[in-house]
Formats: sequence, structure tokens, C-alpha cells
Amino acid sequence: MRVIQTLNEMRSYSLKMKARGKTLGFVPTMGALHEGHLSLIEEARQRADIVVVSIFINPLQFSPREDLARYPRDLKRDKKLLKNFDIDVLFLPRAQDLYPKGFSSYVEVEGLSRIMCGKARPGHFRGVATVVAKLFNLVSPHYAFFGEKDFQQQVLIKRMVRDLDFPVEIIALPTVREFDGLAMSSRNKYLSPPERKAATILYKALSYAKKDIEDGEVNARKILLALRNLIGTEPLIKLEYAVMVDPKTLAEVKKIKKRALIALAARVGKARLIDNLLIKTK
Repeated sequence: MRVIQTLNEMRSYSLKMKARGKTLGFVPTMGALHEGHLSLIEEARQRADIVVVSIFINPLQFSPREDLARYPRDLKRDKKLLKNFDIDVLFLPRAQDLYPKGFSSYVEVEGLSRIMCGKARPGHFRGVATVVAKLFNLVSPHYAFFGEKDFQQQVLIKRMVRDLDFPVEIIALPTVREFDGLAMSSRNKYLSPPERKAATILYKALSYAKKDIEDGEVNARKILLALRNLIGTEPLIKLEYAVMVDPKTLAEVKKIKKRALIALAARVGKARLIDNLLIKTK
């Protein structure tokens, strides 16, 4: 595993590999790796000749009131995990290089960046789109891999890639869950034992909503009301939003037709957790 820190070295390496006819798979992360990240890396290994994983905690996507300073960091552990997966490159860019003094250019996907999580976290998706665009320019991958737990993020990145003509295929993979259904997240480390137990109600509520739909309910308002009521029985959970949307456009739907996405975000102690389920009707 080659460790690259400088932007020029990363760009030079990618150009050299592509000149040799190699395909590049890219998995961008913020570290604190878990099974969800590792599933993306495994898929990248299957699809590409060269696998590049980046670890960069992007300051642009955190507001001043958010958890940038205490976001989980364990680079030694992450390196050990990645060596077991036999990746080709670990890219560790530095903030001062990606955002040099006087940096003032940003990427924003209008509309998609201001709904759902974007409404609760103004500026978050501008930070995400900006750093992903920069990483794509540096790594120049053929494929990039994202998890569906961050469903809004991967929809937004697909739109950015389409609109700005990035020559990269975005591949989204299913959410990886703990044994009790909780979606894997680096922020799960924030949860105390009682909070960790309480957080399982999020997936339970999504599962009940899915069953309602499979049983024939198509009224989104009724389904979401039942979901909110169930989550409301858990005092340690503060629901931020729960929506039913079209999985391609993220536009809210009132009546479920062929496919829909139920997405939610909630505060559990110090952690902000997100989850979703993609629903297909009969």
C-alpha cells in the first residue's frame, strides 16, 4: 500500500496508471473505517485494476456548531485495516493543500443541497460537492463508490457528475447494518449504551413503514405519521425529519407508485444519525 500525501504526487500517479491502461476505483472516506467502508473497497477491488482510498476529514462540510474537532480519528487502525484489503494507494491530502490561503471557489448543486439534510445543515453539501470535485480531479478515477446510507449525498454527486461532465461512474452500494439493524456510521461511537439501544428504533420504524407499503398502503402522509409516532415512543430520540421522496429526484411524494425512498435524520445524544429504506411496491 502506497501512501500519498501531496496533490501533485496523486495526480502524477493516476495519470501514469491510466497511461498503462489501468482502471482506477476510488473510495473517498473521512476515516474511522467500518464494515460499510470496507464493502465499498471490496467492490472497488472487484471492478478496478487500481484501488485508491482517501481519508480526509473535510472542514468545509462542518458548520462552526458541528463536531469537526471531535469527529472520530484513528489513522493507525485505519491503515491496518486497509493493508488487510491490499489496496494500492491511501491518499491523505492535507487541508492546507486542498484549501490554500485565499481559497474561494466552491461547487454547489442547487436544489438538492438545500432539502432534507441540507435544510438542517446549511452549507454542508456545498462542502461535500467541493471536496469530491477536487478529489475527482486529483485521482481521476473511472469508478467512485459511495454508500446508500448517505442517499442524498450520492444522488447529489451523481447530479454534479452529470452536470459538470466528470468522466467517472458513480456506484452506490447498499447500507451495511449492525446485527440489530442500526446503520453503520462512524458517529455511532458517540452513543452511550442506552442511546445505542434506543437508536435501533430508527430502523424498526423504517421496517414497519416498508411493511405498511408492502401491505398496500400508498398514502405517504399516513405512513410517515405512523413512523413518527413509533419513533416518538423513544424519549432519547429527537427526530429531525422523516420524508417520503422519489429516489431519483428526492422530490417529496404524496402517493407511492412504483418506488419511493423513506429517509430520516435524528439526534441521539451527541450523535446525528441518518437512515433510509428504498421501497418497491408490488
